[in-house]
Amino acid sequence: MSARTAAAPRDVALGPAPGAAPARADAGYQAFMLLRLAFSVAPIAFGLDKFFNVLVNWTQYLAPWINDIVPGNAHDAMHIVGVIEIAAGLLVAVKPRYGAPLVAAWLAGIIINLLTLSGYYDIALRDFGLLLGAATLARLAYAYDPPIARRR
Repeated sequence: MSARTAAAPRDVALGPAPGAAPARADAGYQAFMLLRLAFSVAPIAFGLDKFFNVLVNWTQYLAPWINDIVPGNAHDAMHIVGVIEIAAGLLVAVKPRYGAPLVAAWLAGIIINLLTLSGYYDIALRDFGLLLGAATLARLAYAYDPPIARRR
């Protein structure tokens, strides 16, 4: 076997062998853990800020048509959004296999909101990049985060 053949990428799926723990030196596992950390901390931090508006006044990012369909006013809606974001971040921390797709879907909703609100296209583009990161975490979670075992 030549050195080139030995260094070729493997043709198998990512993740450890069934029943084996992932190696900490595995680049895929390291990427999984970095994305898991990012998509746990960021939604929790942004969710908490929906209550305190330290970073920004979040109500400015709510499209009028969404404000019309949520209960209460925009401030109340941001509290609901904050609770959902905190819950999503906690779910990613505990079980990224299920939390990452939730965060990706949530980001898709945020992007739709921003695209219907003139003047925030740059933020929608940034959130699209975050959506790709969350989708990547979801894919890696299928390799590194086993499903919850069903009880019989």
